Amino acid sequence: MIRARGLTKRYGPTLAVDNLDFEVLPGRVTGFLGPNGAGKSTTMRMILGLDAPTAGSVTIDGRPYAEHQRPLFDVGAMLEARAIHPGRSAYNHLFALAQSNGIGRKRVDEVLDVVGLSSVAHKRAGGFSLGMGQRLGLAAALLGDPGVLILDEPVNGLDPEGIVWIRNLMRSLASEGRAVFVSSHLLTEMALTADHLIVVGRGRLIAESSVDEFIERSSRNYVRVRAPQLHKLGQLLTSEGAAITMEDDGALAVTGAGEAAIGDLAAEYGITLHELSPQNASLEEAYIELTQGSVDFHGADTASHPTLTTQVA
Repeated sequence: MIRARGLTKRYGPTLAVDNLDFEVLPGRVTGFLGPNGAGKSTTMRMILGLDAPTAGSVTIDGRPYAEHQRPLFDVGAMLEARAIHPGRSAYNHLFALAQSNGIGRKRVDEVLDVVGLSSVAHKRAGGFSLGMGQRLGLAAALLGDPGVLILDEPVNGLDPEGIVWIRNLMRSLASEGRAVFVSSHLLTEMALTADHLIVVGRGRLIAESSVDEFIERSSRNYVRVRAPQLHKLGQLLTSEGAAITMEDDGALAVTGAGEAAIGDLAAEYGITLHELSPQNASLEEAYIELTQGSVDFHGADTASHPTLTTQVA
């Protein structure tokens, strides 16, 4: 379990992390989301004792990382998968780490097999592709069979098969009772992988909830309605406190009332419905809506730049 209380970090005048409180619990995958510059990497570095907090505290299983005598048995981390000596083989890289914590050669072979690198175990890591480097970084995180895993962008550079593999691996590790804390910008993947979300922006906590709860709070969730007496139904819904807008094809987009309430209201007044369908926001849509005020760098609208949208036939 990871617990942060009042976690704060300043670099001179820059407040990178601002009074964060959160918990990463065993038995689930917790997604750590936020725009570039939101303080995610700094937070992960403080969890692992690589940066000292300016204020507040963060512990792993009740103790700061530095107080764990053999940390690889308690915490596995991958912040920068390619932080390896390029002249070392994958096997020797892992064996050197294993020796530092009293882990035997057998476990090195086991994790190489888990991540699919057994066939290249004795090749120099400097010649690895980005995806192979990610697998090696994950092998290092798994060496001590830890109860807590901290992974920064673990699917970066992986092909589709590799992404599915690591998704299933993370969920499997969580199902064994481990706490899996993963940062990623691939929101479609997080929607499939994470059970819980911690979302930060400009160093502050924006949201902490399950994935389903996070999406349900989005204003992009609405009910689409079509009916012959649409104007009358719209008036009735408005009188009941719902908000309605007209879609391009003439259907009503209704917020503030669920499909059951809309159906009951239509039945009460004898209004035939041709369509009554909930439209649910994606994690990506909900995330963009929530964090739009915390993004420091915005791209230009390509619609206003014809040279960016016109392709030569």
